[in-house]
Amino acid sequence: MASELLPAVELMPFVFGGLMGQRRETLCLRDCLNKRQELYDTPDPRTALSLSLSLSLLFACSRMQQANNRISRISAERLSSLVALEMLDLSNNNIMEVRAGAFPPVPLKNLLMNNNRISTLEHGCFSNLSSTLLVLKLNKNRLSSIPPKIFPLPHLQHLELSRNRVRRIEGLTFHELHGLRSLKIQRNGITRLMDGAFWGLNNMEVLQLEYNNLTEVSKGWLYGLLTLQQLYLSHNAIIRIKPDAWEFCQKLAELDLSWNQLSRLEEGSFVGLSVLKQLHIGNNRISFIADGAFRGLANLQALDLKHNEISWTIEDMNGPFSALDNLRKLFLQGNRIRSVTRKSFTGLDLLEQLDLSNNAIMSVQANAFSQMKKLAELHLNTSSLLCDCQLKWFSPWVAEHAFLPLVNASCAHPHLLKGRSVFTVAHDEFVCGDSAASSSDSPMTFAWKKDNEILNDAEIHNQAHLRSQVSEVTEYTTTLQLRHVEFTSEGRYQCVISNHFGSSYSTKAKLTVHMLPYFTKMPMDLTIRAGATARLECAASGHPSPQIAWQKDGGTDFPAARERRMHVMPRDDVFFIVDVKTEDVGVYSCTAQNTAGAVSANATLTVLETPSFLRPLMDRVVVKGETAVLQCIAGGSPPPRLNWTKDDSPLQVTERHFFAAGNQLLIIVDAADADAGTYTCEMSNPLGTERGNLRLTVMPNPNCDSGPAAGGALGPEEDGWTTVGIVIIAVVCCVVGTSLVWVVIIYHTRRRNEDCSVTNTDETNLPADIPSYLSSQGTLAEHQDGFMASESGSSLQYISSSSGGFYMSPKDINSKTCDLDTGSDADMEAAIDPLLCHYQGPVGSLLRRSNRCSPDLPDTYSGE
Repeated sequence: MASELLPAVELMPFVFGGLMGQRRETLCLRDCLNKRQELYDTPDPRTALSLSLSLSLLFACSRMQQANNRISRISAERLSSLVALEMLDLSNNNIMEVRAGAFPPVPLKNLLMNNNRISTLEHGCFSNLSSTLLVLKLNKNRLSSIPPKIFPLPHLQHLELSRNRVRRIEGLTFHELHGLRSLKIQRNGITRLMDGAFWGLNNMEVLQLEYNNLTEVSKGWLYGLLTLQQLYLSHNAIIRIKPDAWEFCQKLAELDLSWNQLSRLEEGSFVGLSVLKQLHIGNNRISFIADGAFRGLANLQALDLKHNEISWTIEDMNGPFSALDNLRKLFLQGNRIRSVTRKSFTGLDLLEQLDLSNNAIMSVQANAFSQMKKLAELHLNTSSLLCDCQLKWFSPWVAEHAFLPLVNASCAHPHLLKGRSVFTVAHDEFVCGDSAASSSDSPMTFAWKKDNEILNDAEIHNQAHLRSQVSEVTEYTTTLQLRHVEFTSEGRYQCVISNHFGSSYSTKAKLTVHMLPYFTKMPMDLTIRAGATARLECAASGHPSPQIAWQKDGGTDFPAARERRMHVMPRDDVFFIVDVKTEDVGVYSCTAQNTAGAVSANATLTVLETPSFLRPLMDRVVVKGETAVLQCIAGGSPPPRLNWTKDDSPLQVTERHFFAAGNQLLIIVDAADADAGTYTCEMSNPLGTERGNLRLTVMPNPNCDSGPAAGGALGPEEDGWTTVGIVIIAVVCCVVGTSLVWVVIIYHTRRRNEDCSVTNTDETNLPADIPSYLSSQGTLAEHQDGFMASESGSSLQYISSSSGGFYMSPKDINSKTCDLDTGSDADMEAAIDPLLCHYQGPVGSLLRRSNRCSPDLPDTYSGE
């Protein structure tokens, strides 16, 4: 039978390009032949097995074992005939690379290529197996990197890459392995896992990363492992667990962190692992366990802490395991524990197994294990016990709970009991007294702890003195001195006194360090256009951390807050105002405050807005001699500068022209025909210019008589008498000259009494349609060129705007009345000023003297 199989067997070496070595037959063909023999039940096997039958058996082969040969390459052409192949083992060969398309589209489910020399995986090398491959093993090769997305195998469930030379795994490396459940990358020397290294492994359950050089656990490289149940990280160099590291691994049931370099377990180190049942952190360097380090492990059942240095945690902390309500097994062997107190295992009511072996325990307080009602196993071996009266309870308790086979305890003190098992010491031999106290000559040692951690480099001063000469009791005093106190000095300090038989812990004293806040980010003055977003930053440091508060103009009224346009982001130290408006303008104050004090910083917000008319310009019609008020109500930020022109020419300002409310009001007193025309209001600021026109119409006054009085001058009669004429002329000239002098004096006096004018007033009488907020803004906010009476009173003198304003002649203080026309129905408010003419009754035209129309101003003026 075997000789007839040789022709078929000889076909196998041609499947691969390498040498078959000493093995001349294959397990695959033998399996296939055995199956075919069962299928073809022929009376004569020799005639049934022909060459064609052998070839058909080869094509129907489902398992091919080609391990331990010298195959160096894979030929897709020669594998393509194996249309039923499901398992292929190419382990222990000389394959150096896997090229693209190396495997034909055969229904391969298991591919083993362990212990080769593979250093290169080309993209597309496994593409033809994407629909069938379930198991891929590439252990013990020479891969130094794993190209991203090299495995387009969505149905792969198990991948092994152990014992290669991979040092770094990039993000998205396993992105296309959606069905992967188990991944082994052990013994590679991996030093870094990039963020998202395992992203895409949505069905991953087991991840084995033992024997690498990882230094930390972070949520970055654990991102995406939402279904992970078992994580093995033993034998790495992990020194810390970052906060929130387990955010994406909330289904983790077993975690192995043993044989690393952890020295601390900070508060919340395992937050997020609410379903974790087994935690292995033995064989580290843990000497500090913070309060709340095991918070969140409500379902933990087994905790392995063996071979660390947590003696002080057990001896001094109040219930370090109190959060582990469902803990069943606790392993604490080899932790240098010297004493067990009543509060060491507080909260472990359901504990069933406790291992305290390989600790030099010197004392066990009464009732230290009493609350563990379900304790079934207690492992303890020590030869350092202080067998005094405090230990009487121990032997009966161990015997009562049937722990004698698991407990090996002997005395080290007093000297009479040294070396004896505690179970052989009689009850009355456990004594306390002077004999026990005086027999100890073990020296005292002092240490200080900060937040449960020993201060190795602390400046400590120790003193010893006798309490009294009679009792010969020595008192020891230890002092911890802290120089150059900083914020890091804050914490809870504790003194520890020890000797050979145990330690005593003082109460903890809290040191608090305060510092006045100081700004790390200060708000800056900001100028911004309306409608944009204003951003003010403010951040401060101090101790304790200061609180930040904002104010506007010294108060808490924020227009933006009422309109829901204000946003405060404390984490980013940013204060936002969106869609800024002019009402947001003001001084914003940032205050940082803590218990040490408060500091403030101010920033001015300026909002820029293009000029605009708050009210449309309205044409005006006034009667000659009345007061005309032209309004140009302007808006914008900064406030625009206003300028008036008339008929596209500069406005000729006279003593009858006044400006109020920042030039928003043009007041023309005693309107004349020359005042009629088109007035243009131009407003401008750095953002732009806006113009508007209005028409002023001056109507004739029917109450005024027109036409000048006619008259003529008569010449003197000529006298024939020359001498008499000369005398008469001389006398007349003297009389006329004297009269002219008195006329001038009288003219100035009467004019001063008769003229009604406005001088230095804070209020301007305006028509009722003028807004009150404008009338209260004073006059002459913007000075323009104008005219005023000259000192001689005979002409008007030009005054430039730099002269500081315009003034009208005051009324005579001694005069009791003003001549005003009361016949007009113009709507004016009363002008109240002690230096101005008082108005009584309906207001007529201002400055209309003695019910006569004022003479028109001359067309030309003298002056500069």
